[in-house]
Amino acid sequence: MKQLSIVVPIFNEEKNLSSLYQRCIAVVEKLEISYELIFVDDGSKDDSLALIVELANLNSNVQYHAFTRNFGHQYALLCGLENASGEAIVTIDADLQDPPEIIIELYQQWKQGFQLIYARRKSRKGETWIKKVSAFVFYRFLKRLVGFDIPLDTGDFRLMDKEVVKILLQLKEHQKYLRGQVAWIGMKSTYVEYDRDERLFGETAYPIKKQLKLAMDGITSFSSFPLKLVIWAGFIVSFLALLLIIYALSARLAGESTVPGWASIIISLLFLGGIQMISIGVLGQYIKRIDENVRNRPNYVVKSTNQERRASL
Repeated sequence: MKQLSIVVPIFNEEKNLSSLYQRCIAVVEKLEISYELIFVDDGSKDDSLALIVELANLNSNVQYHAFTRNFGHQYALLCGLENASGEAIVTIDADLQDPPEIIIELYQQWKQGFQLIYARRKSRKGETWIKKVSAFVFYRFLKRLVGFDIPLDTGDFRLMDKEVVKILLQLKEHQKYLRGQVAWIGMKSTYVEYDRDERLFGETAYPIKKQLKLAMDGITSFSSFPLKLVIWAGFIVSFLALLLIIYALSARLAGESTVPGWASIIISLLFLGGIQMISIGVLGQYIKRIDENVRNRPNYVVKSTNQERRASL
């Protein structure tokens, strides 16, 4: 068994791979520990996989798994965790925005007895104000919704003890939101602060669409707030309708002349229709989660790996 496993999800990161590899190797050499470097290619369209295979041929401590298509960042992380054998496991992205050198501090905290060490961002270079503000608001909003503590200003860069990973892999829901699941476990934790660097090459693998999906998975995985919101919206609409009924009856009994207008009818219909559509959409998200878990399809499909070859070394 290795002392440290480093899990790296890859999606179109050919320009960053060489530097990432060299910096990770420098880290483990400085720590003077046994290690394994696990690359998971999430259906890259560039030469990332070819470079990973080349690194694996040069270094027997490099393990790789290549997906048949793009299954998503969370599932690439999951694959790496399922194949990690280290006493401590680090997850880090390949874009080099999270400096691999911070792994040394994470490992030192683990040696002090902490089972879960987060890398907390002090600053985020090279990111738009929209992304910074949306991330700031979302994680604080999510923290208020759930019934446990979710560390703020952290991502998927962290070190976990093997016992944490063992429990994490027992959580079988298919819509993975690992940041929430790791915090849900509730092990002894701490954090190391760092300044997040700017991406040098390539484009982010998390455009707005994927960020919104991840946010939806996070909320629906750990909170029933959307369902409660729908219920309260229903009560409010019903109360407003009751007020309108009382007003109409009062006006009629008072002998006031009332001329029905199409504007009020259309506005009422649109308002009620909107509430109904939102309600159906929220319920649909929860039903979809149930449906996907009932199907029990595999989270990902691996087309090639060197795991078997490495097992025989």
